[in-house]
Amino acid sequence: MADEIKIKIGIIGGTGLDNPDILADRREIEVKTAYGSPSDVLIEGKIKNVDCVLLARHGRKHTIMPTNVNYRANIFALKEQGCTHVIVTNACGSLKEEIKPGDIIFPDQFIDRTTKRHSTFYDGQDTSLKGVCHIPMDTPFCPVTRKVLIDVTEKLDIHHHKAGTIVVIEGPRFSTKAESHLYRAWNCDIIGMTTVPEVVLAKELGLCYATIAMATDYDCWRCDEQTVCVDDVMAIMKQNAHKATQILLDAIPAIAAKDWSKVLEKHKTASKSAVMI
Repeated sequence: MADEIKIKIGIIGGTGLDNPDILADRREIEVKTAYGSPSDVLIEGKIKNVDCVLLARHGRKHTIMPTNVNYRANIFALKEQGCTHVIVTNACGSLKEEIKPGDIIFPDQFIDRTTKRHSTFYDGQDTSLKGVCHIPMDTPFCPVTRKVLIDVTEKLDIHHHKAGTIVVIEGPRFSTKAESHLYRAWNCDIIGMTTVPEVVLAKELGLCYATIAMATDYDCWRCDEQTVCVDDVMAIMKQNAHKATQILLDAIPAIAAKDWSKVLEKHKTASKSAVMI
């Protein structure tokens, strides 16, 4: 049973999906890590009696652009609070006709096009974790956590895509048409700005990490589609945020009901064995 190990779920809310009202008995915690301060206060509480910690990736007033998010502090803070899982939400653009605005996607692979971000906890600084970490990234997202999310989404009868490759760009600008067509030629499914290095850092700490991505637009590759803009993205997010919220509300108790001892031990072993000292 799940009481063999204490399950605590970190939730990183992306654009439009960081409402603290989903938590009962909530309280704010200010923390600072060896890697600096997270994007905002941590909000600790419960979802259906499961311990959770919510963090707004861009800050509660959305003041932090994707490049400037302190991903290391965010993930490290959740780990220090005892989180075993990190479930995140992301707004993304669709690179496939069949992935329509409003659809939910559970990515299983990524392509990294970022250039300016700290992507490891093992960077040689005095206050950082010691050694060099060559973390395996063949399976970046936790497949067991993804399956729970997918199963719940199917029961809710929410239109979704069980897998997909997300290409992660630096931002904050959107793609050129040439870039958008290039990513389509690479057979990418969706495009976003925040999955990397978040997923990599979670893997280094042995956390079960999975993404609930929501398509908000068709990027700019469609000739008959209006160019993507912030107003359109936010409109779709407001219309469909309830989908991601409902998935979280149903998936979290389903996660807590499982025995995660073997999965977490496997993640822990993989992260430890990747470090050379």
